[in-house]
Amino acid sequence: MSDLYVHEQEVAGFGTVRVRTLDPQADAEVLHGWVSEERAAFWGMNGLTRDQVAEIYAHLDTLDTHHAYLLEKDGEPAGLLQTYEPKADRVGECYEVEPGDIGIHLLLAPAGAGGARDGWSSALLGAVANYILKDHERVVVDPDVRNEKAIARFLRQGFVAGERVVLPEIDIPDVYLPEKHAQLAFLTREVAFPG
Repeated sequence: MSDLYVHEQEVAGFGTVRVRTLDPQADAEVLHGWVSEERAAFWGMNGLTRDQVAEIYAHLDTLDTHHAYLLEKDGEPAGLLQTYEPKADRVGECYEVEPGDIGIHLLLAPAGAGGARDGWSSALLGAVANYILKDHERVVVDPDVRNEKAIARFLRQGFVAGERVVLPEIDIPDVYLPEKHAQLAFLTREVAFPG
């Protein structure tokens, strides 16, 4: 496993899942393809150019509190994972952050990419949980309340629904994020890995 890869796991029946540090330029084409699709409207990047997507991830790469990773299945792109420290993110204004919390955003590759099949999303999310929860006590997600598919996916995976909150608008020189109505959900290490 090269230095770019931060996690590798065999997922029974599906293959090898690897988590690698995102390269904003080299990965921009695949990311742009994903975030431009209608199904990714809640990701907030519909209508952006490839170069704009690369710029966003280049900026993210300069932060110590937010990180982006490409998920791969048997060497093929399978998803985008972003992690963040909740106290350094607007979500931290909306709930009581506990020591050991980590936030994630997850965008799966389009259905069928990388040979996806029934059970694949759950298997991939399980691998992500293995990676994230090895160093953290609890994961928080904040999907848009209208993104019923994402909310249902997280709840099926064992996340527990928290409050519905309004993430405040962010408008600073390098970042603009509109106000977002979000459904918080949490997954603890104890729930993810009982016993």
